[in-house]
Amino acid sequence: MANVTHLECSLCKLSYPADQVQHLCSCGGPLLVRYDLEALRRTWTPAHVRDGPNSMWRYGPVLPPRSESIVTLGEGMTPLLRAKRLGAKLGAQDLWIKDEGLNPTGSFKARGLSCAVSMALELGVGKIAIPSAGNAASALAAYAAAAGIEAHIFMPRDVPNANFIECQAFGAFVTLVDGLISDCARIVAAGAAREGWYDVSTLKEPYRIEGKKTMGYEVAEQLDWQLPDAIFYPTGGGVGIIGMWKAFEEMETLGWIGPLRPKMIAVQAEGCQPVVQAFERGEARSQFWDGAWTVASGLRVPKPLGDFLILEAVRESGGRALAVSDAELLDAGVRLAREEGIFAAPEGAACVAALEKLLDCGFLKPEERMVIYNTGAGLKYLEAYATRFPRAGSGEQDKLGGLITPR
Repeated sequence: MANVTHLECSLCKLSYPADQVQHLCSCGGPLLVRYDLEALRRTWTPAHVRDGPNSMWRYGPVLPPRSESIVTLGEGMTPLLRAKRLGAKLGAQDLWIKDEGLNPTGSFKARGLSCAVSMALELGVGKIAIPSAGNAASALAAYAAAAGIEAHIFMPRDVPNANFIECQAFGAFVTLVDGLISDCARIVAAGAAREGWYDVSTLKEPYRIEGKKTMGYEVAEQLDWQLPDAIFYPTGGGVGIIGMWKAFEEMETLGWIGPLRPKMIAVQAEGCQPVVQAFERGEARSQFWDGAWTVASGLRVPKPLGDFLILEAVRESGGRALAVSDAELLDAGVRLAREEGIFAAPEGAACVAALEKLLDCGFLKPEERMVIYNTGAGLKYLEAYATRFPRAGSGEQDKLGGLITPR
């Protein structure tokens, strides 16, 4: 952790040493990793980045683990693809898709868990636990397997089957819970001290956000250090937005970008929209969303721990928070696939539906440069998309999966 100076509470700004296991601040606020950016400014430039590895670790000087601790499966440097056909039909002249579905384990969660597991290894952690709506569990299971660390995973019973099978295949200890991710989180918190787990719940440790912030560095590098006018991000726990906002602050201090930031657009599902509700009411924190439901499992987070940080980024950027229906996001996912050949997770597809709404109401102008983050691969959500493409079967040979399905 050569460039890390300390951990800082995002609420009360209290500082903590960087070389010890530390979760939340004593006030309950999430901790953020701070670096000696002024020193880095004199020695690290975009030219140095170009010589780095073709992964998120090209930004190693602003990531916490030492090089010998890094656990990597090749995460990051996902493609930024121009969406000309879809953009023309929606009325967006400069539309891009950042396809995070091409990360290891098929989602952006690989970034955060690569960094968190690397730091767990550096700090001597032997057991890790996570509550997850699905994709974070898959990523933790993979990186824990690569690191030789024991993984304990708690997921809602109705998570996509791909996530359940992945976690089992990677050798994690999996518990399916009758409830939501919030119920899983309570189980992890209750058992952490008793079982000796290192809790990597969203924002309850400071390192997942560091991996996810590399999405901000990458989009800047891929656009020749010119940030877009708007970024659409599907918002469950919201760490992607928080991380990118942190990255933009760091890059400005480094002198790599100017002070203008993209409008941050937080997209949620109508069946679970605590951040949207707080944004519309002008509140600093969200309320717990009762009865949360959406086919976009990553958006089914009843109350994000970092809600105040999400709302700060959205408001400071002049952005918006809005929700779309499950029908709208599934239709948008099919449209994106047919127009651009990108099969997006329902969460990423939600951003396509949100973009159409903001263009129609005039909030965004056709000539603005817009980037949609597709946070996962559509292949991990076949149950959701199967509602659009039902498969009729008449006999044993027509079972889902065909010949490879065990009989």
